Amino acid sequence: MPPLHTHEFAETWTGLLAEGFDRETDLATLRVYLQKFSDDTLTERLLPRLSEEEIKTFFKLIDLTLRRHLSHEEYHELFLKKNPGGSRQA
Repeated sequence: MPPLHTHEFAETWTGLLAEGFDRETDLATLRVYLQKFSDDTLTERLLPRLSEEEIKTFFKLIDLTLRRHLSHEEYHELFLKKNPGGSRQA
């Protein structure tokens, strides 16, 4: 089965990486940062170093963001990677 998650944008983006330049650059930069941040090698090194408070803060921010901007269906499809019937996407 092919991987469900992709990080292609960080691999192919050749534009400016900067914060505060304009919205388009901010969004592209954030997308690259999030994809790089979730890299397996980085998370293996970083996560064990987080305090309990930092872990809770990450969970709260991610949960709040997902709840605010995704419908229930989008959450299941895009975040959980489940089909409408509840099975994993192929």
